[in-house]
Amino acid sequence: QAAAPLHPVTVQCQEAQMVVTVHRDLFGTGRLVKALDLTLGSAACLPVSQSAAESTVTFVAGLHECGSILQMTPDSLMYKISLSYKPTPSGNLVIIRTNPAVVPIECHYPRKSNVSSNAIRPTWAPFRSTLAAEERLMFSLRLMNDDWSSDRLSNGFQLGDSLHLQADVVSGGHVPLRLFVDDCVATLSPDRNSSPRYALIDLSGCLVDGRSDDTTSAFISPRPRQETLQFMVDAFKFAGDDRNLIYITCHLKVSPADQAPDPLNKACSFNKASSLWAPVEGTGDICSCCETGNCP
Repeated sequence: QAAAPLHPVTVQCQEAQMVVTVHRDLFGTGRLVKALDLTLGSAACLPVSQSAAESTVTFVAGLHECGSILQMTPDSLMYKISLSYKPTPSGNLVIIRTNPAVVPIECHYPRKSNVSSNAIRPTWAPFRSTLAAEERLMFSLRLMNDDWSSDRLSNGFQLGDSLHLQADVVSGGHVPLRLFVDDCVATLSPDRNSSPRYALIDLSGCLVDGRSDDTTSAFISPRPRQETLQFMVDAFKFAGDDRNLIYITCHLKVSPADQAPDPLNKACSFNKASSLWAPVEGTGDICSCCETGNCP
């Protein structure tokens, strides 16, 4: 992964225009924003060029264009404008994985000498997430720290982070069991059937969130033990809603540990490198219904 840019927004204040260059790793997380989600000024001017090699987009605007505002002081002329980032949902119409941002930009023109520029680094606010699990037997669903060694002390995240989720079952006097996560849904209230809702895991164990273009969500393989299943989900928020509390409700189930996984009892992740679904254990064909949507 390339190093995050030190200054994601740079400005050149030229004689009659400003040139604004934006690195698409706008938040320094390694996740590139879409060029079309970036606009300049109240007129929402679009970029004039982009560099795939450098992951940058460039705006060129006359000093009086794109809705800039001129302010005068005894010593200088100051042109003010804002770079706006407004994320649009990718691959579905329900969630986004980055916050909007506004970067104020100023070009100062001293009345007697040289030219200077000033760009302000954007900030973004974290959101919080809580977890709820349906319990039968001795099921648990926990938020873990990044190395899976213990429970995470905070349930606050920034967009660009990953949630480390661990499901467990205590088999007690039962025969040895293998745990599966049948489905997980994210909502803005404790009611898993409320709207809006977003399926993270569906179709009897398909981690469907990992199928989206802008996510690395996946089950962790191999398991630490048969009674445990771990998975990672990239942080997100619901598009068009500023509430910062999201509920994740999962349905957990077990099968005998000596029973081979099948389309009803599986844990499948989408591998972007191969463009194929792959199970944590079992043969690849048990995941084929994740793509067709025709799981039993």
